[in-house]
Amino acid sequence: MSTNPRFDKTKLPSRHVTEGPARAPHRSYYYAMGMTEEEIHQPLVGVATCWNEAAPCNIALNRQAQSVKVGVAAEQGTPREFTTITVTDGIAMGHEGMRSSLASREAIADTVELTMRGHCYDAIVGLAGCDKSLPGMMMAMIRLNVPSVFMYGGSILPGRTAEGADVPEQFANRDLTVQDMFEAVGNWQGGTLSEAALDVLERVACPSAGACGGQFTANTMACVSEAIGLALPNSSGAPAPYKSRDEYAIASGKAVMNLIEKNIRARDICTREAFENAARIVACTGGSTNAGLHLPAMAHEAGIEFFLEDVCDIFRDTPHFVDMKPGGAYVAKDLYEAGGVPVVMRELRKAGLIHEDCMTVTGYSMGEELDKVERDADGKVIHAVTNPISTTGGVVGLKGNLAPEGAIVKIAGMADEDIVFTGPALVFECEQDAFEAVQNRTYSEGDVFVIRNEGPRGGPGMREMLATTAALSGQGMGKKVALITDGRFSGATRGFCVGHVGPEAAMGGPIGLLKNGDMITLNAIEGSITVDLTDEELATRKAAWEGPRETIYASGALWKYAQLVGPTYLGAVTHPGGGSEKHDYMDL
Repeated sequence: MSTNPRFDKTKLPSRHVTEGPARAPHRSYYYAMGMTEEEIHQPLVGVATCWNEAAPCNIALNRQAQSVKVGVAAEQGTPREFTTITVTDGIAMGHEGMRSSLASREAIADTVELTMRGHCYDAIVGLAGCDKSLPGMMMAMIRLNVPSVFMYGGSILPGRTAEGADVPEQFANRDLTVQDMFEAVGNWQGGTLSEAALDVLERVACPSAGACGGQFTANTMACVSEAIGLALPNSSGAPAPYKSRDEYAIASGKAVMNLIEKNIRARDICTREAFENAARIVACTGGSTNAGLHLPAMAHEAGIEFFLEDVCDIFRDTPHFVDMKPGGAYVAKDLYEAGGVPVVMRELRKAGLIHEDCMTVTGYSMGEELDKVERDADGKVIHAVTNPISTTGGVVGLKGNLAPEGAIVKIAGMADEDIVFTGPALVFECEQDAFEAVQNRTYSEGDVFVIRNEGPRGGPGMREMLATTAALSGQGMGKKVALITDGRFSGATRGFCVGHVGPEAAMGGPIGLLKNGDMITLNAIEGSITVDLTDEELATRKAAWEGPRETIYASGALWKYAQLVGPTYLGAVTHPGGGSEKHDYMDL
């Protein structure tokens, strides 16, 4: 039995598999794996990763997990490593595979929960690298409400062509990301980039392990992990190949043992105020619109009502002062070298935009952690909050008769004259049809692309549209058309691209009632999205609506997801959430 005075095993879930004569069969399994008696009776800590060989985003997680285990063991814990899936958007983008992306977020949360419950682990350190794996891992932590530390696998290093490489000037002598590759395809389609130059770029754009380097979804949610308090300060910043990532991993392992000792659980950290802090970091860094989906989903796990409109309210009154790609100039490595999230949070505090009393995984409050920050904004990557790039956040919400449940658009890096747009609808029933129209140039300047039937239920899976938007940018049309969809746009998307339009077409939303030529007005200054149709005309069209489009997904995981998934503005979640719970896993 446990004799460690630091941890009371009678109050930890692992007592069900390690303590007392009745658990001898269970202990025999542990001895079979080479564990000592002491290790068996220590707290059991799940070390969960989304490691796989699908893409560079996750390839370093296995290495970092070994360092986490060192940290756990150093503080009298017993680490138990396990892995779950991830779907990497850069590989899944632009084809049917993208339907698996958002559904993978739920699968990650579910499988981590089931693994933790089945083996009675007392705490978790979760490592994730690609877009949906970050919120998925944090959702599991909040759902289980155990002592939890999140750690990002780190960003990729920026690419660069060799001196004298035969590529157009726009790609030479500057940092490259995968966003440039998607846009380069548009250049090739438009005849301004040769296939040989495309071949040069694809070999250098992504030079290391790590997630996409701009302030796309992965780095946005990595910043969220720090701002919400689930990750150690500055742990999200270092690129994946850096040795300091392993040092942060050891520290994360040690930190979770401190949380067990103090009984600080995930929901002690993830309060309503902490979610507001998280939304601030998205806004001021010009982060991904996908945060408007993931923050409500994470809050749902805690039983907190924090919906798309709440997120957008915070975006609206938060200045944008961190100059990151895709709208800006810099990548995650640059932000790290400028002081990272702690310096950004310190600037937000100067403007009174941070809740300082929120608990963090260090055991100290956010304010106490910010008191330790000595660096100032460098004025390049991180502007002073008093001298922002724009006075409103880089992501804004829209609402109107075309999106009664709301929509979201990323405006970071866009001029005021580019964020008001009126044009005729050009309606497509799926992403592929829109992409083919771009390839064939069967559209006109001033059109508003309407890409529908791509919502969580109607897709199914709420695909991202980076291939289409990047191709438009590559053709030089990024500012000359607008796009709206009930699906999503990638964090790497730029241009006037409105996603998350709700209700989705499959639920009878107005986007499903549009016809070619309907005049649409998008106004990101006022926060409106309207179609020039009367309520009576919309009602007439709704009465004639024949129901959701039939999809080819009539069984399997995507069918099941479509049956369960809820509205986008609530986070596209698949279960009732923390508000409906009748037990606490830690207290069973």
